[in-house]
Amino acid sequence: MVQYTLVQSPEVILSVPGKDSNKAREKAMDQLIELMESGDLPTDLSEGFSPQQFIEVKEPVLLNTAAEDSINQAVQVLSNLATLKLKVQASRAEALKMRSQIDKLFTDEVVSEEEINDLKEGFKVLKSFAQSNLRYRDARTQAEDARTILDEALSSESTPKANDKN
Repeated sequence: MVQYTLVQSPEVILSVPGKDSNKAREKAMDQLIELMESGDLPTDLSEGFSPQQFIEVKEPVLLNTAAEDSINQAVQVLSNLATLKLKVQASRAEALKMRSQIDKLFTDEVVSEEEINDLKEGFKVLKSFAQSNLRYRDARTQAEDARTILDEALSSESTPKANDKN
């Protein structure tokens, strides 16, 4: 749906199905002629009027794109934090168990080949946990800013404060 108005009468809005095109402007011209013939047009167009003189009316954008982008990015950062938190929580117990097994390597006790293979597999768990934990800590720092952005976007200046009760 496209809407047009006139410089001479901005309060007159002519709506036509489709996008802005010569055909749409011609349909708007037909509507304008009907308004003129019925006497409902508050403006005198005695000097003539052509379809190219219509002004397309566009809906105002409510939020600027920079604000929308920052909100989208904030949500993405928080989503990433949630995913990393789950990953860290899921691997923490196994990683701590494996960490305690590392001490066996620093003693003079005999360690079986099976225990060594278990340790080698455990190193993968430790590595994954440690990397996830570092990424989680970094993401948590970023998420603080993201939380602030969302808090600002969700707050309303018209919201009464608890101390403002009269």
